[in-house]
Amino acid sequence: MVNLQFSRNWRSWFSPWQGVDWILMVLVVGLTGFGALVINSTQLHLDTSYGLNHLVLGGIGLGICLWFARCRYENLLNWQWVIYGAVNLSLLAVIFIGTVGLGAQRWITIGGFNIQPSEFAKLGMIITLAKLLSQRDASTLGGVFKAVAITAVPWALVFIQPDLGTSLVFGVVVMGMLYWANCNPGWLVLFISPLVAAIMFHLLFPGWLVWSVLMGLIAWNTLPWRWFSSILATAVNLVSGKLGDIFWGLLQDYQKDRLILFLDPDKDPLGGGYHLIQSRIAIGAGQIWGQGIGEGSQTQLNFIPEQHTDFIFSAVGEELGLVGCAALLITYLLICFRILIIAQNAKDDFGSLIAVGVFSMLVFQISINIGMTIGLAPITGIPLPWMSYGRSALLTNFMALGIVQSVANYRHRLKFTD
Repeated sequence: MVNLQFSRNWRSWFSPWQGVDWILMVLVVGLTGFGALVINSTQLHLDTSYGLNHLVLGGIGLGICLWFARCRYENLLNWQWVIYGAVNLSLLAVIFIGTVGLGAQRWITIGGFNIQPSEFAKLGMIITLAKLLSQRDASTLGGVFKAVAITAVPWALVFIQPDLGTSLVFGVVVMGMLYWANCNPGWLVLFISPLVAAIMFHLLFPGWLVWSVLMGLIAWNTLPWRWFSSILATAVNLVSGKLGDIFWGLLQDYQKDRLILFLDPDKDPLGGGYHLIQSRIAIGAGQIWGQGIGEGSQTQLNFIPEQHTDFIFSAVGEELGLVGCAALLITYLLICFRILIIAQNAKDDFGSLIAVGVFSMLVFQISINIGMTIGLAPITGIPLPWMSYGRSALLTNFMALGIVQSVANYRHRLKFTD
């Protein structure tokens, strides 16, 4: 009788989370704990408490995640413009009262803690776009332009901080959500074509001409007013080379170094290329099985700056080797796969779009962070989700996970009880 009563009480307590994807939750919690272990290893020579802080904040984030998971995500539908306003106000506040660090003004100091509004802004924009695109999908140009216009304001506020990495995340999130909302793939190609044309103008001049003509053909096949659209698309891509020079001049010197030195870091081995050179040495030194936690020479001798944040993957490579890196990549693959399944099985477009937005954000951040540590992507300062040390990023990721879990939790329920 006692056991039966205990079982009923347990089920009653557990019922608010009965639809949660627990495999996804376990993967993320395990990844956070592993992150704390690696962070602690990178700081052994400094005697800091970064690893413990990461673990404690991860516990707080998990609590927030579970609370979000038991709440109805549909409640966010009534808060679209409040969330959007809060996002823009917080980013504006950075301009006037923000704290400067590492050549950028991205943080607001509250109670002795540095808060980075641009991290929370990513989740705010995902919610705003999900509401917008669930009401009017991207199958029409009007829906696409409205979504892009809504995103342009916070994107610009992030870009001028300057925070190039987060501004790129905004762009990828919008692209992913537009695609999921039935946007014509040709329109997405046209949307990013000026950036590609600007890059090709400097790196591959004949290719820039071919690309511009190709964009004209895509516009002919996908847009109304064929002749006008085709000529306009071709012209825009042709002039993007010069426009690229103008925007290049707006970037800070360290941002320029980050964008080009990954192609040949040996051009400035003691300056902008130093991070990447040391990172590749560390990852290569790990070989198959690694040198062991706390035993990596590059990691323990502090050859790699910011190795507990942006370059934490290099510590994994050195101390746990190819096996550790592969296990980490498989874990991320499973996390992203399960989020995508939640998006597919969501009961409405709003929930599905939220999950896809979070999926797009995570895939891009994981790809760029790991890519930049091995020389396949520019160094943009994007953290590795749940692994890199950073309060705002960690809390944002757990909040995003909580809302995605809410989509999973309530995907089959018609009536809700909190």
